[in-house]
Amino acid sequence: MPRVLLIEDDASVREGIELGLRRRGHEVRSAPTGEAGLAVIGEFRPDLLLLDLMLPGMNGVQVCRQVREASQLPVIMLTARGDDFDVVVGLEAGADDYIVKPARTEVIEARIRAVLRRVEEPGGRPAVEFHGDLAIDRVGLSVTKAGERVMLAPSELRLLLYLTAAPEQVFSRQQLLEQVWEHNFHGDARLVDACVRRLRHKIEDVPGSPRYIQTLRGFGYRFGPL
Repeated sequence: MPRVLLIEDDASVREGIELGLRRRGHEVRSAPTGEAGLAVIGEFRPDLLLLDLMLPGMNGVQVCRQVREASQLPVIMLTARGDDFDVVVGLEAGADDYIVKPARTEVIEARIRAVLRRVEEPGGRPAVEFHGDLAIDRVGLSVTKAGERVMLAPSELRLLLYLTAAPEQVFSRQQLLEQVWEHNFHGDARLVDACVRRLRHKIEDVPGSPRYIQTLRGFGYRFGPL
């Protein structure tokens, strides 16, 4: 079962999530502050980070940015409100998904499994595909651009693998939410848009004039390259 690091300042919420996940077999370590959580990442080596957005001292966005500078550790943000600004800032910082508190343990566990699940690719595809300057290794789950490794968060990698599996096909935001994030309901399109923006900044020469991930207004996204 996944090793989960939970950073949450509310003791009752922290204890409830920790207990619920442990009952389902997860190994869980928790911390009340961002500073304390960052201090144990190297020792605990979690598979996923559950990160409260509103923390005392270093807030969740700052923690997420620091994690993203050093690793591809999957991050799910916890927010007490569906505030548009907070959610967007958290996603832009590199979070792979978010959950609005309070949430049942089964919902949290389902999101954890969805974020961690490896992308299943159809058989018969080459292990490494080349698209312009991009080389995508579907077996090693890595991407290089002009020979340089591109560090992608799990959601960014999943999205890129999905889009490149069907070049030129247009996918709506809802289709991408269902297939990449496994949100089987009318989900939040901001997850897709924020992930696309982050991905463009990493793989495009000019993010504002994308060559690879193209927007078709009113329809969705498709993979080029032009």
